[in-house]
Amino acid sequence: MNELMIFIDKESKIPIYQQIYEFIKKEIEKEQLRPGDKLPSSRALSRYLSVSRSTTDLAYDQLTSEGYIEAIPCKGYYISQLEGIYFTENMPKEQSEENAVIRQCEEKCQYDFALNDIAVGSFPYNIWQKLSKQVLADADEDFFQLGNPCGEDGIRQAVAEYLYRSRGVKCGKEQIIIGAGNDYLLMLLGIILGSEQTVAMEEATYVSAYYDFRHIGYEVQAVRQDEQGLDIRDLEEKGAKIVYVMPSHQFPMGMIMPLKRRMALLSWAEKSENCYIIEDDYDSEFRYKGQPIPSLQGFDRNGNVIYMGTFSKSVAPSIRVSYMVLPEKLMKKYLQEKYQLSVTVSKTDQKILELFLKEGYYEKHLNRMRKIYKSKHDLIVKHLKEMQEICVYHGENAGVHFILEFINGLTEQEAIDRAKSAGIQVYGVSEYWIAPNQEKQNKVLLGYAGMEEQEIEEAMKLLKKVWCK
Repeated sequence: MNELMIFIDKESKIPIYQQIYEFIKKEIEKEQLRPGDKLPSSRALSRYLSVSRSTTDLAYDQLTSEGYIEAIPCKGYYISQLEGIYFTENMPKEQSEENAVIRQCEEKCQYDFALNDIAVGSFPYNIWQKLSKQVLADADEDFFQLGNPCGEDGIRQAVAEYLYRSRGVKCGKEQIIIGAGNDYLLMLLGIILGSEQTVAMEEATYVSAYYDFRHIGYEVQAVRQDEQGLDIRDLEEKGAKIVYVMPSHQFPMGMIMPLKRRMALLSWAEKSENCYIIEDDYDSEFRYKGQPIPSLQGFDRNGNVIYMGTFSKSVAPSIRVSYMVLPEKLMKKYLQEKYQLSVTVSKTDQKILELFLKEGYYEKHLNRMRKIYKSKHDLIVKHLKEMQEICVYHGENAGVHFILEFINGLTEQEAIDRAKSAGIQVYGVSEYWIAPNQEKQNKVLLGYAGMEEQEIEEAMKLLKKVWCK
């Protein structure tokens, strides 16, 4: 490091060396400069700040004497290791209190029923590494040029074939857009559908999608839901022409929309022109009992369903590859735009995933993950059956989370607080509630994908104790 931006006030009564000393000291205390970081030499710093060498030497000497930095012969000045020391005197009170709460939570929450984790150690490293080497070995000059804005033909064809086999989705590769996550694809969909739209969502829903629609500028209407999913009558009363649903395994409530309700939803979309159903096929890969119900898109005959899915849950969140299947009329509309947005997934990642799908690795990986999650699912069910006087559970046999409804008088917040007192993090349904008038909740969510079976065993035993009223 040869430069360090320090504002020097030459009109101040505070000596310049002290201004340099105070700046570096505060940067260390705020952890902007970390242990092991190298500082500029005193000569380089004096030249950069246009001050004398003796001035920077004085500042460095003071920092060295107080132990903030150390001088290593023939190497230079480095930030010292200051483990276990918390600098709170210069920190705003609010920030200090917030950091204390974060540290307290990190110390106490030994078990976390997180809703967005995957199984530890489940990523197919060897296969992914093998395919990565193969892709780069086969790459030509064209491979490093900007590609198709909708995604490369190979990955789109592989996704189309997979969706038809596994979910009954009927589409050609020409209808598919590849993107880095559902957030990006929803933003892109907002461009395609146009501004000033109203979208309907279930009153408890995937809040990331809710905020995506708000950022687009859409009005969002909350629609009632029952044990079968979205209430069609309430949807009709809202007057929206777009509806966002997760029929395969609704998040967070966990219900699976039955065939009759799906047909009623399709009938709603067919009644008016330019009505669309956004089908987010959430958790569709993980089903542990009964026959899977085909996607809503597979029953669509009029081009009213926009189908979305992702590999984040089944492979890894960091892969950041999602897909959107557009009705032909919407894809045609998008392609007629003068400028399409560039694809947000690199050609390398697209090709690796294409081979992962085509060569059968993804199917093998899914079968392995289903076994892992089924074992964790069954373990939690076993413990929940022993808690029948405390709560009832919903959303089982699919996905990687449960919803618990308390029947012993516990409220959502009481359940969260009691769990936290035992070092366990659970999550309230109210975090996912978008209806304006929310009733008092008595439900919490348990995600189990990222927990080891031994952790689940220990945590469930503790929950039974703390939740027993």
